[in-house]
Amino acid sequence: MVKLVVGLGNPGEKYRFTKHNVGWMVLDSLSERLGVKFSESKFKGEISEVRIDNEKVLLLKPTTYMNLSGESVFQVCRFFKIKPEEILVVLDDLDLPVGKIRLRLKGGSGGHKGLESIQRYLGTSDFPRLRVGIGRPERREQVVDYVLSPFKEDDLEKVQASIERAVDCIERILSKREIDEKTLSYCNQGG
Repeated sequence: MVKLVVGLGNPGEKYRFTKHNVGWMVLDSLSERLGVKFSESKFKGEISEVRIDNEKVLLLKPTTYMNLSGESVFQVCRFFKIKPEEILVVLDDLDLPVGKIRLRLKGGSGGHKGLESIQRYLGTSDFPRLRVGIGRPERREQVVDYVLSPFKEDDLEKVQASIERAVDCIERILSKREIDEKTLSYCNQGG
């Protein structure tokens, strides 16, 4: 049962539309669709609450900067008594092409510093994650420069489609209150 959806990103206007902030973009789109707003919280993040079948589900955008995302997630989990397997983390993924999403129930960080931070704070990697593809840098561009840059104009349509598909996937997870085989299949097809 998912009780917390976390979108990874960096705070500040200069990072708002960068590839590394696609997790925040997904949560912004989800909150808009659900008709809820984010507000600053004492948990080092922006938080929102939604009711699904009379159950509370929290949406969280950590504002600690990517590499320290685990601080915020840990504080929310401790306060609301949320177990790692009840979290869904939404993040960018270099190894997926732009336009693709992938849902996994657990796994490694793939070198993603935000995911590493959450794993370190929670002491486990056994929590679901929804990866949104941002593709790899071309030529000799440094990964840091790449993830902190905006999407190319010709990728925007694919990015928007993957964000919408990620939101559809999250809504499906929240309505079922679990991640079953059908949901995994739905979230991992197409794109």
